[in-house]
Amino acid sequence: MLNILNKVFDPNKREVKRLEKLADQIEMLADKTASLSDEELRGKTEEFKERYQKGETVDDLLVEAFATIREGARRALGMYPFRVQLMGGISLHDGNISEMKTGEGKTLTSTLPVYLNAITGKGVHVVTVNEYLASRDAEEMGKLYEFMGMTVGLNLNGMSKEEKQEAYSADITYSTNNELGFDYLRDNMVLYKEQMVQRPLHFAVIDEVDSILIDEARTPLIISGSAQKSAQLYIQANAFVRTLTLDKHYTYDEKTKGVQLTEEGINRSEAAFNIENLFDINHVVLNHHINQALKAHVSMHLDVDYVVQEGEIVIVDQFTGRLMKGRRYSDGLHQAIEAKEGLEIQNESMTLATITFQNYFRMYEKLSGMTGTAKTEEEEFRNIYNMNVIVIPTNREIIRDDRADLIYASMDGKFRAVVEEIAERHTKGQPVLVGTVAIETSEIISKYLSRKGIPHNVLNAKNHGREAEIIANAGEQGAVTIATNMAGRGTDIKLGEGVKELGGLVVLGTERHESRRIDNQLRGRSGRQGDPGMTQFYLSMEDELMRRFGSDNMKAMMARLGMDDTQPIQSKMVSRAVESAQKRVEGNNFDARKQLLQYDDVLRQQREIIYKQRFDVLDSENLRDIVENMLEASIQRNIAHFAPSPDGEEWNYQGLIDFVHGNLFDEGEVTEADLTGKDEAEVADFILAKVKEQYDIKEEQLSPEQMREFEKVIVLRAVDSKWMNHIDAMEQLRQGIHLRAYGQIDPLREYQQEGFAMFEDMVMAIEDDVAKYIMKSEIRNNLERQEVIQGHAVNPKEGPEEVKKKPLRKSPEIGRNTPCPCGSGKKYKNCHGNVE
Repeated sequence: MLNILNKVFDPNKREVKRLEKLADQIEMLADKTASLSDEELRGKTEEFKERYQKGETVDDLLVEAFATIREGARRALGMYPFRVQLMGGISLHDGNISEMKTGEGKTLTSTLPVYLNAITGKGVHVVTVNEYLASRDAEEMGKLYEFMGMTVGLNLNGMSKEEKQEAYSADITYSTNNELGFDYLRDNMVLYKEQMVQRPLHFAVIDEVDSILIDEARTPLIISGSAQKSAQLYIQANAFVRTLTLDKHYTYDEKTKGVQLTEEGINRSEAAFNIENLFDINHVVLNHHINQALKAHVSMHLDVDYVVQEGEIVIVDQFTGRLMKGRRYSDGLHQAIEAKEGLEIQNESMTLATITFQNYFRMYEKLSGMTGTAKTEEEEFRNIYNMNVIVIPTNREIIRDDRADLIYASMDGKFRAVVEEIAERHTKGQPVLVGTVAIETSEIISKYLSRKGIPHNVLNAKNHGREAEIIANAGEQGAVTIATNMAGRGTDIKLGEGVKELGGLVVLGTERHESRRIDNQLRGRSGRQGDPGMTQFYLSMEDELMRRFGSDNMKAMMARLGMDDTQPIQSKMVSRAVESAQKRVEGNNFDARKQLLQYDDVLRQQREIIYKQRFDVLDSENLRDIVENMLEASIQRNIAHFAPSPDGEEWNYQGLIDFVHGNLFDEGEVTEADLTGKDEAEVADFILAKVKEQYDIKEEQLSPEQMREFEKVIVLRAVDSKWMNHIDAMEQLRQGIHLRAYGQIDPLREYQQEGFAMFEDMVMAIEDDVAKYIMKSEIRNNLERQEVIQGHAVNPKEGPEEVKKKPLRKSPEIGRNTPCPCGSGKKYKNCHGNVE
């Protein structure tokens, strides 16, 4: 019954019908546009721009613009978009995801909406997974855009600020997702508005959208600075962990990859480090180092999770098998792995700026994407990015033979069977692509093939330099290619001469990935554009997915049947169990990404406030009003600390005078006689009047330009240093907040509330800093803005700034007039209760 309803009310079918109608309208203009000269065709771009400026929308221009760029593609590239490509292009323009199978020409499809949206002059970003694809597409499709009178930019890592500004100012900009995100963060750390490279984010088309918005969404982009810490404790923790035994000193849960010390392990730790209680507050750092060393040894594996290259740990992307150079594990795990591998331990880093891909791409006015596999993640795309997945029909019917999984009892039996199949196909000359989940597996199969004397190429994270070349030749007669996961994604495997007659490309999967989507991607390498092909997955009961999520019933059934390694089974029950395990993992991963987003949303709101205010500072000609507001807020807040309290306590004049002299004026500027007899508002007015008087004197000492620059230096320095410390504090809070769940408290709600309180504290700290440095700093004539992480631009009169200890957070049970718990003898409100 449900299937019948789905067929009748299938929203995808309805949408495809709508796209077909629009495609018909575009095709009706084919002859008319074909009759135009090159000059007339190019002139259409200016005509569309003028019509847009006069009030027509891009939707109004769609049919004509698509017909025009389609004809342009025929002349500039010798390619003419099929009807299904027109449909895919319309779907992209509508801000959706076009699911188009491998070989259906996604790159050409994207040119249609990119051209249409570039007419607005606001810039269009075409986003790819790596710089090779960005460069290739910018060069190949750039010919078309330039033929049509548009400018094309390529944004690469390592470009100068001027080169990036030029790339972003083009009508169409090709870039990787990483570079876009980092440019955004760097733009919000610049000291002059002219140093910013990006324009407001308008429209993006993301190639391989599932890889960027799903697979990479769990890893936030982070710009780090160095936080000097000793490497000695990592080395000691590593040496200690090597002496521990599984189950005796620690336990390991393979499903969650969680490592925990046992009671005996805790006792051993305390004896080894000569301490009484590992969980004492003084030993938090040691406890953390031991846990990270354990994690490095037990759950992080060489050549699976990371590789060692040139004396450095390089992370392997678990989804693509590619090396992620420049990325580091956070929270000391990277250093723990360096200690484990006997490498030089790098300094831990301090987060200076961070954003998730989810929150970066949600800032675009309109977002769209293309991939061969997105339907399985449709719910996530809709919930998080507000994008629907539209499955575009293929140009020709798929005739590929997708065979049922073969399941073996052991891994060794499975690998032998794979190699036998490769040898048999290779003898016929049929090309074979072997997909593996880990680098380790690709190297095992490579050894088997070498023993049999079968020539082959291995494409994994260790050998991705020749990626495109290897993949492009994978369809030639007799080619055998072993590739990790999605390696070579974005490059078509075209069949060599005579391969169609041999049955096309054979794809053999050596293991099921935890995501069905990535299995489907591997399958989709074969059978492009109606070509023949065959795909088959080989599984064993020892595979990680089967070990983590496979049911014990299956193992018992295989044992009952008395199966040996030469007899595979083809069982729908097993295949269903595998698929349900994959769905469970996908669900877990979705929850993890959703949770990351919920936590990052707290920081997003704060980031938007700070970045907007920071831009206003850079953009403003005169900051005096802003600075005076900050001075006023800081003075009034601090006066309230010393004013009489409702319980009858008197003015603390001496405390107020000390504050005023320490933060605003020279010694002796304000006396108790000046303040006696005034109420709180009158005291504030008196001090503010003196502040404005001093401000005017400073104004007279300098030219207006120097004074305005001085204000910007002070405000930027205060905002940047406090914001960076705040990000780091929020990261620390997020790491530890989950422990609150043990007390029946919702960690996310606590994070939101504490994060908000910390943000308010940071804003007050910025105001206090600005007040202090504006009033107490000597003004240099050669004043220059400097990044906070590189040093200070101004020096207070009282000498170099001391590194402040983090203030004690106010506890609600300590009264303002009770003695301070620090033992100073002062009242709490006059000591640690007076948080600057």
